[in-house]
Amino acid sequence: MAQRHLESSEPLSGSEVDALGCYLRSQATEFLRSLRQHRESGAAGDTADAARALRRAARRISGTLHTFRPLLDTDWSDALRPELAWLSGTLAREHAYASRLDRLTSALHALSTPPAPTPRGSAPDPAGSRPSAGLDSAPALGNLPPGAAGWARRPPAPRADTSAPTPTPAPEPRETLTLGAAKASALLERQLTLARTRAHSTALQALGSARFHAVADNVAVLASDVPLATADTALEKLAAEAESRLTEAATTLHHTSHPYNADADASWHHVRLLLRLHRYAREVVRGAPMDVRLLEAADALNAHRDAAEAAAAAAHAARTPRIAPTTAYALGVLHADQRHEVAAARIAFGQAWQRQRVGTP
Repeated sequence: MAQRHLESSEPLSGSEVDALGCYLRSQATEFLRSLRQHRESGAAGDTADAARALRRAARRISGTLHTFRPLLDTDWSDALRPELAWLSGTLAREHAYASRLDRLTSALHALSTPPAPTPRGSAPDPAGSRPSAGLDSAPALGNLPPGAAGWARRPPAPRADTSAPTPTPAPEPRETLTLGAAKASALLERQLTLARTRAHSTALQALGSARFHAVADNVAVLASDVPLATADTALEKLAAEAESRLTEAATTLHHTSHPYNADADASWHHVRLLLRLHRYAREVVRGAPMDVRLLEAADALNAHRDAAEAAAAAAHAARTPRIAPTTAYALGVLHADQRHEVAAARIAFGQAWQRQRVGTP
């Protein structure tokens, strides 16, 4: 397969282990810079960008410690890696709840908004103007074909029984969805805003805890001194093993478009984590071409995760006791919509993964 390599700077001089140490030091420096920015912007209340950069550096350090574990001090890396994962997950929850609320309310609004009326003067829909089968489709008096016996007069319509009460017609599905959308949106906003507030409090407590200060101290040491081990394993070999694990896991996925097989979500989430480790390993191995296919596959798996978690949130809201039937109906439609988004993301990943490997120019 043809590959186009990125125009990058010259590889660092020194051994492969030196390249690994340089990468870890740079990510540790980025971690400390983001932490300082987070503390400085805390008074203004705008810490989202700093927290995102802090999570990004923590994920890269943790993933690199996992992939290249044989080249590092195992006791040190095994102790630091889960702490970095804890920190990254804790800081990510607040942003995840906010994004999930925005996604669900936007989708609910789109589902419940009636279609725009047809402008005057536009041609009618041929399918919609076609008469339905039944008595109303019979030809009118005077328009009968010759010899059409028995159609001289339409049968009289049955006389309405005025003594019986007129039944109330059942609302249309879109009317039911529109009626329940407002309450469903309010319910989702209450639940996810509460979850976001709790996640924010948890993140603040974590950043002020002794556990976090211990993590920050270890990363500060990493910024100046990487505890490397003496090993004969090549850097490229460990990166190739990470790619092999990803390929094996992706091959076993079922690229089905069925939207309601939520039991398979866990295996797709696992492939997303393996793809992340593979991308970080390629960053360590200097000179590796950037694969456009990986970027598209990562976007599809991120969309899969977001849609699956949004569907779970809609299902959780629908199980709230004593909600109105229209509210439950709207949440059910919303859940089905997000599960279809899950299926679309799986198809997108399959298309990206099967595409020929091509590097970015």
